Amino acid sequence: MTANNIFVHESSYVDENVVIGEGTRIWHFCHIQSGAVIGENCSFGQNVNIGNNVKIGNGVKVQNNVSIYEGVELEDNVFCGPSCVFTNVTVPRAKYPVHGVYKKTLVKEGASLGANCTIVCGVTIGKNAMIAAGAVVTKDVEDNALMAGVPARRIAWVCECGKHLDENMKCECGKQYNR
Repeated sequence: MTANNIFVHESSYVDENVVIGEGTRIWHFCHIQSGAVIGENCSFGQNVNIGNNVKIGNGVKVQNNVSIYEGVELEDNVFCGPSCVFTNVTVPRAKYPVHGVYKKTLVKEGASLGANCTIVCGVTIGKNAMIAAGAVVTKDVEDNALMAGVPARRIAWVCECGKHLDENMKCECGKQYNR
């Protein structure tokens, strides 16, 4: 399926009542569920699931095997590494389903989530933050923080360009940050 410069691979499903921005590419075996709003120039790798009513900004890159559940919002230029995990219920029980009562998770502009990291619902990931591969984020993350470990903790500060900041919060690219 191609329309308005949008590419959806023939093996993928897009439900009714979905908005997809121009230039977005949806690859093999994806499912975009009803009510999802996806911005322009996004890319979804193989086997991505976008849940009902999920909002995704412009320029977002989602690698293979990621499920973005209802209650999660990704702002512009967010990167989701392969097999990163989002949750949306704090106490999941098969016997007591929550039926639409999901905790909100916000990933702010420019944040990068490493492969196989887990984002526990109800947190906000700050602007340009980086989450290391395999980290488990259980609480809010500040802008420009580099988080690693289980549970994740800040191990450094990073620039918008992704490089580490020095002790004066300055990057080799010339950007200066305040703390």
